[in-house]
Amino acid sequence: MANTILVGAQWGDEGKGKIIDVLTEQADIVVRSQGGNNAGHTVYLGKKKFVLHLVPSGILRKRKVCVIGNGVVIDPVNLVGEIDGLEKMGIKMGSNLLISETAHLVFPYHRELDAQREVLKGKNKIGTTKRGIGPAYGDKAARTGLRVLDLLKPEKFAERLKAKISENNAILKAFGAKPLSYKKILADYLEAGRRLQPFVGNTVVYLHDACLANKNILFEGAQGTFLDIDHGTYPYVTSSNTTAGGACTGSGVPPHRMDSVMGVLKAYTTRVGEGPFPTENTELSDFLHGMGREFGSTTGRARRCGWFDAVATGHAAMVNGIDDLAVTNVDGLDTLDVVRVCVAYRCGGKRYDHVPADVDVLAQCEPVYVEFPGWKSDTSGARQWKDLPSKARTYLNAIAELTGARLSIVSVGPARDQTLFL
Repeated sequence: MANTILVGAQWGDEGKGKIIDVLTEQADIVVRSQGGNNAGHTVYLGKKKFVLHLVPSGILRKRKVCVIGNGVVIDPVNLVGEIDGLEKMGIKMGSNLLISETAHLVFPYHRELDAQREVLKGKNKIGTTKRGIGPAYGDKAARTGLRVLDLLKPEKFAERLKAKISENNAILKAFGAKPLSYKKILADYLEAGRRLQPFVGNTVVYLHDACLANKNILFEGAQGTFLDIDHGTYPYVTSSNTTAGGACTGSGVPPHRMDSVMGVLKAYTTRVGEGPFPTENTELSDFLHGMGREFGSTTGRARRCGWFDAVATGHAAMVNGIDDLAVTNVDGLDTLDVVRVCVAYRCGGKRYDHVPADVDVLAQCEPVYVEFPGWKSDTSGARQWKDLPSKARTYLNAIAELTGARLSIVSVGPARDQTLFL
């Protein structure tokens, strides 16, 4: 397997959790390198459903080491709760979990600021998860953030936290929000720090040594390409680099140690939150929601749904250097008569074969579609490529060719064995 970066090639929610879980069988180490508990990776083991937010999905495999890298922002109280929840479901953690000592922390004031800013924006809101991720990265960029290693020095942490609470309570007062309790936050966070201390270490050195030992490392992306702070549909994005480059900066593993990039995408397109979405289709959304599909694993919100956007995925392949594709949720299209694919945009008489950087232009773009006949057949029982209906294979080959990467994995359901390797 060597060292593989796995990224979302759309707006997140592409089914990365399942693909990561399947690929972890071949990996020694799984690394999460960006984002926070605004991510939600869902994995099914038999009838058990696991929703992971901060802990890498590889934790569900025995004898695999999971690393939360320096590029992640961590809500330590939430992380302790996630660990406890996993252990109650039979997933034990010890030396198989390692947390970067230099990862930044998310605090209640970050969440409050996140929520208040959304309220202030009104109809122009971004649609964040209100988990405080953006404000936490803001403190990191402003060089005022607190890190995991600070949490493990109680006296210094208490002093710095007091100053941050005082500063942010003044800001929250201006919003008309209630002040936060310094004593409660301090007590909660010191207890979380005590619980997490056995897992904390220098993850950069650990991963460097693993590379020298020729370990197979899988870098687990969160969110998707078009939520990237630099390359996404700004400002309707997350606050970290969700593209392949983020795996390097968020883990400390240099680019020349990376061997391949896998892009995960759905056989159609979805996004959660606000922002332009050229192929959004109400009829398709209603159809998928009616099947009980496409509700956010973190927020529970109904996802916006649309036809496959090859303009967007082609752009994602370019930005990430995607070598291989994993296409998920093929079974969601099984009963349709016709399946559409967007191959270009039109706006103001101009044709776009790439994604415009200006979201105002993108919001006005009309998709140019080509149509494929539906396969009208249940694909969920397929276990090999040849088991798929010929029309489904034609469709999958077409979207891979339009994206510009090699089709390597097809998923026809949530279970591990509903995964076809080409």
